[in-house]
Amino acid sequence: MKILFINSRKFDYAQDLTFSGLAAVLGRHSIRDLPFNFTYHLNFKPYPKNLGGAGFSATDIYRASEIRPDNCDFVFLGSLKPDALEVYLKVLPEIPKSTPIVLIEGGDHEAIGGDAYRLKCGHLWEEAIRQRPFDFIFKREFLKDTKYADNVRPLPFSMNFSALKVQPSRVFDKDVSFWAVESHPIRTQGLDLLKGQFDCDRNGTSKNQVFKNYKYKGRRYHEELAKCKIVLSLRGGGWDTLRYWEVPALGPLLVSQKLNIEIPNDFEHKKHVIFCQDDLSDLIDICRYYLQHESERLKISTAAYAHLKKYHSHTARANYIVENLIRAFSPGKLGQN
Repeated sequence: MKILFINSRKFDYAQDLTFSGLAAVLGRHSIRDLPFNFTYHLNFKPYPKNLGGAGFSATDIYRASEIRPDNCDFVFLGSLKPDALEVYLKVLPEIPKSTPIVLIEGGDHEAIGGDAYRLKCGHLWEEAIRQRPFDFIFKREFLKDTKYADNVRPLPFSMNFSALKVQPSRVFDKDVSFWAVESHPIRTQGLDLLKGQFDCDRNGTSKNQVFKNYKYKGRRYHEELAKCKIVLSLRGGGWDTLRYWEVPALGPLLVSQKLNIEIPNDFEHKKHVIFCQDDLSDLIDICRYYLQHESERLKISTAAYAHLKKYHSHTARANYIVENLIRAFSPGKLGQN
């Protein structure tokens, strides 16, 4: 399978995790990034801007460079950011009608294409679908109880374990944390509830956070997160958050609201995660209980880690993408260009 992967050079979680996962599953030589994205090949960006890292091999990059719009099996548009859409529109006339085009729709907006308008490039999106509808769409914010076309599938975030800087810890020096920007009112509500509770005021769980001014970044962020007994995850601009996947990867107990999006093989309540009430009315009681019942807490977090590794790694997502595409399109076509 040969893939031409049109991408934004600005970091984009869904796009980057898809690229690194496909490169790992299919082989780095089987996927070409257009334009060439240095962050996919050289590990010089701090987490989470390194989620697309596929490793550097001059031979593989050279072989991948031979993949063109007219000889690939699939064209992927990895993002709806303006720079990606501009490149896509330039390449679109060169793509044969028989070559499927796949959209990775990883934006916060519930409507397909909605993020393009948020990013002030709705005209580019409209021109793209006017020229040719997408043959298949993987959507991050795939809402429950919402009818989508048959060629749309859910694609939540995942975890690129190679991008993590530390392993899960069993040395805990923080009780409950929630380090987050207030991108949704529920986050502000959660921070208000946690103020003055447990060790939250001391560990940096506070309002008015700004992403670029986070106290913990990169390796330090992973080290400190791994030493929390309980970590809260609440929706931001979208339902899906990177924290929902980071926490099980690093060992704390994940306490989350139920996400109103479809997640194949999602975590289960009291088996892998603790889901609190939508209004957070039981949040403090949940935290208090699991701080007092360590064995239960560790049993759940250990099961969550195993479940994450099996179903929600970036390579598991890539296999899911490939399986869906093989079912949707004739396998006989693949590798014939």
